[in-house]
Amino acid sequence: MEPPVGAYVVDTRSGQVGRVMGHEGPYVQLRPYGGGREWDCAPEAVRTATTAERLRAATAYANARSRGEVT
Repeated sequence: MEPPVGAYVVDTRSGQVGRVMGHEGPYVQLRPYGGGREWDCAPEAVRTATTAERLRAATAYANARSRGEVT
């Protein structure tokens, strides 16, 4: 089953948390927490992100932004 658009998932190949932006062909299109370049992932390689994983991604993004690494 494909995750719905807007859901936060984990790419099990890399462990990266992403937000589902759409479905293109056989792939799920993900965007990193806080924005950035989308990447494609097979639906069988994603799982729903836990609350802890979403919080960890949000904290990492906030820290990177405070260091000026992202805008």
